[in-house]
Amino acid sequence: MKAMFMVEFDPVLKLLEEVFNDRTVPKNIRSAAENSKNVLNSNDSLELKISTAIHTLDDIINDPNMPMYARTKIWNIVSMLEQTRRELD
Repeated sequence: MKAMFMVEFDPVLKLLEEVFNDRTVPKNIRSAAENSKNVLNSNDSLELKISTAIHTLDDIINDPNMPMYARTKIWNIVSMLEQTRRELD
């Protein structure tokens, strides 16, 4: 199960890492990306991880200081997480 989890979230974790490592993105947005990544790597239930990460990212998605390319990445991440959540049902 652990290996399957890592495969499922690899693209999401990669995008979160890109946002976190981009120094042109404001610190609060990088922090939300890092928090989401940490949540997805935690030992919580899969549904809780996905919901918490989506909530964290939704909180910052309309930040006026976010560069458009970073917003697009965040939207993609949220879409991927929502798709994974739908597949769990």
